[in-house]
Amino acid sequence: MSASMTAGTPPAQADFFVCDILDAIPKDDMASMEHPIFSLSTRPDRRVLRYTHKDADIEITPSVKGLATIHDKDILIYCISQLVAALNEGRKVSQEVTLKSYDLLVATGRETSGNGYKRLVQAFERLAGTRITTNISTGGVETTRGFGLIDAWEIVRKTRSGRMISVKVKLSDWLFRAVMSRTVLTLSRDYFALRKPLERRVYEIARKHCGQQRAWKISLENLLNKSGSASPRRVFRKMIRDMVAENHLPDYEIRLDENDIFHVTPRRLLSDDIPAPALPDGIYDEVRAVAPGYDPYFLEAEWRAFWMESGCPKLRAPARAFLAFCRKRHEKEPLR
Repeated sequence: MSASMTAGTPPAQADFFVCDILDAIPKDDMASMEHPIFSLSTRPDRRVLRYTHKDADIEITPSVKGLATIHDKDILIYCISQLVAALNEGRKVSQEVTLKSYDLLVATGRETSGNGYKRLVQAFERLAGTRITTNISTGGVETTRGFGLIDAWEIVRKTRSGRMISVKVKLSDWLFRAVMSRTVLTLSRDYFALRKPLERRVYEIARKHCGQQRAWKISLENLLNKSGSASPRRVFRKMIRDMVAENHLPDYEIRLDENDIFHVTPRRLLSDDIPAPALPDGIYDEVRAVAPGYDPYFLEAEWRAFWMESGCPKLRAPARAFLAFCRKRHEKEPLR
């Protein structure tokens, strides 16, 4: 299936892109926030993982180095953040990026010692070695094939002691398409301060599904499946209860009720008198009808961003406004 871009006419691409934007806002791709692609294990994880969620089938196969971990994902978040910031500035971007290792380590809250560089190399190896076979879409394009999280990487420059200075990374078509179609969400800068893998994964899920809604909830069983945790239910429940007791996720308050329903609430709503637009159940089926081929979740994120940039106006009929936005999007750029 074609890997063409789907969100308007993309800027001309450069042969390579240099990651040189200071304080780029952290961005994450929505597909990997939705689906459990990264291992939460702190030890080499050599399991073959298989997930099915609605129409999405995912198989994740490790290399001998093990599956890519959620901490390895820092590299992808850094690259996505740099590329999106460049697009916002109207700059040319490329699937092949060059980055300074020190800048990446500092931006993602990692130590810059020799061990920090060594662990970075190991992360590159796991990202390149982990293979994904899936039909999930990025940027409204459904692709069924196998690919790595990154296609290739190489150390461009080293110090005399062997410590890498500059690294070249080629992102996968799948991930680059997510960048070009803006199928991304902003993360809190405090995300990188979360050291426990499950905390990071739960934050991702909360950010993806709750956003700026007044509340969102999910059963513990579904949260376990969506998180990708390999822990038994009773152990997972204990970890969630501990997380609730600490309650230090960025942006969100969390609680687990007596029926094992996990509740998420934004720490700061937009305004007491200007709530974030609420959409009814079943709206995504209507979106698929008026904007065939597009990812409804991507369109929702784009619409909510547009609403916020417009000054958060009060909407008498949010669903109707959202569908009109989707219809216009499709008319402007129909997917074939």
